[in-house]
This record gives sequence, structure tokens and C-alpha cells, in this order.
Amino acid sequence: MKDVTDVHEEFGGERLPPGQRETERFPVLSKSGTPDWSPETWEFSVTGAVENDLSFTWSEFTDLPAETQVQDFHCVTGWSRFDNEFAGVTFPEIAERAGVDDDARHVMFRSLDGYSTNLPLDDCMREEVLFVHEFDGDPLPTDHGGPLRVVTPHRYAYKGAKWVTGVEFLTEPERGYWEMRGYSNTANPWNEERYN
Repeated sequence: MKDVTDVHEEFGGERLPPGQRETERFPVLSKSGTPDWSPETWEFSVTGAVENDLSFTWSEFTDLPAETQVQDFHCVTGWSRFDNEFAGVTFPEIAERAGVDDDARHVMFRSLDGYSTNLPLDDCMREEVLFVHEFDGDPLPTDHGGPLRVVTPHRYAYKGAKWVTGVEFLTEPERGYWEMRGYSNTANPWNEERYN
């Protein structure tokens, strides 16, 4: 198990970012209700500026190499939860399988409920950016984004899409759901980059 709770040191901040309060609860926040899904019909796609478009069924995705990490989780609404045990597939693992084009600069994550969020490619090509399917040793609960969500411990959690079903590699920046509604495009918790 890899402990990445020291990621704050890279950004020159304390473990608890400014304006945050630590909680042991794990509040559930989303733009709308929890969508339904079926392991028989679920599909994860990788498209855009890549050499190989990819598509995975649920069983194929869970057969990919996975790792377990201990991470901190920072919500833009002001709470942080320390020492979460997440298991899943690293973003670089997916990127390597797809073969990212040299002109790819950005990433868009898309979800079952119509949610989307964007990040620069460099922010995604980190081992701690995980496509998570287990939380604290159990399947990821649906209200927390199961079957699959992204976690981004170096960014506010709205950059980690719940119920994620696809990744598109982009050559030009696009904005996701909250970013189009005034939330920060960069979302660095240690700089309190909450809103534009």
C-alpha cells in the first residue's frame, strides 16, 4: 500500500489546506441524484488524441493492474478527510495503454450522470490520480461514485468525477460542468483556488 498523504509538501502547504476543516465523516455531494448502473452494460471509453481508442467492460476494467493508496480528500465546500484507502487503476496506466498523442494537452472526464470535469494532462499523469473502484477494502459505494470514480488528492475533489465512464484526451482546453459555472479551472487547495 502506497501512502501519498505527503502530496501537500510538493505544493508548499500544510496537510490541511487553508480554509478547510478536518472531518471523519464522508459527506455525499453531487450535482444530481445517484445514477443507476449495471455491470452487464457499463462501459469505460478512452478517446480523443490517442493512438488507440479503448473500451472496457466492467470485468475488463477490474482486471487491469490496480494499486491501493492512502490519500487525503479535499472538498471545495471546505472539508477534508484524511487517510482514505482507495484502490484502483492509475491514470498513467490508462494513458500508456491508449498511447497519448504528442499534441494532447488536456483531459476531460465524463460520467454516467452527465457530469464532466477537466484537467491539464500534466495534472493527470501522476500515480496518485486513480480510477477508484474500492474504498477502505470494499467496493466503492454508489453514493460516493461507484462503480468507478476519479480521485485527485492534489486538487479539490470536484476534479475527481464520480460515476466516471470515459476519458477524452484533448489538444485544446475545454471546461467541465462546474468550471463553466464559475468554479476554478485549476482547483489547487493550497492556494484556495475555489472559484474564478
